Amino acid sequence: MPKTLNSTRIVLLSIALFSNNLAFPSSEESEVTMVSAEFVQQYETALASHSWEKVSPLISERASVVFSNGTVHKGKEAVRVAYERNWKKITSESYEMTNVHWLLDSSDTAVYMFDFSWTGVIDGEATAGGGRGTAVIILENGKWQLLAEHLGYPEH
Repeated sequence: MPKTLNSTRIVLLSIALFSNNLAFPSSEESEVTMVSAEFVQQYETALASHSWEKVSPLISERASVVFSNGTVHKGKEAVRVAYERNWKKITSESYEMTNVHWLLDSSDTAVYMFDFSWTGVIDGEATAGGGRGTAVIILENGKWQLLAEHLGYPEH
């Protein structure tokens, strides 16, 4: 049976996502922080490859992803379909995640916010976009995996 988040963990995640008063990891980061931080680089690199085989090990079976257009993709298979559809639509894509802020980093759960930007070609036209995202990763089956990601455009 998959590990589920208990109500205490959900409350902590909610507090982490909506509080401005949380302490961020110190400069003396723990091994866990370095390992979870490596996830961000691995995920960014895997997404840039446009290869589900590289992205798949980083995605939980229970993952939910919300794209900046508001579409929701629940479950690893739905996430695969959505990612592969985007990769077909956007050619010559460059994707970057910057300004990563860790809100929570424990031994089995981490939450971070980030800025994202992308450029590519859609239907022969150069296109670009970007915004802000929030992600929850969990240590599952001995490796960090994406549990939830929400992407949005900043308000203008």
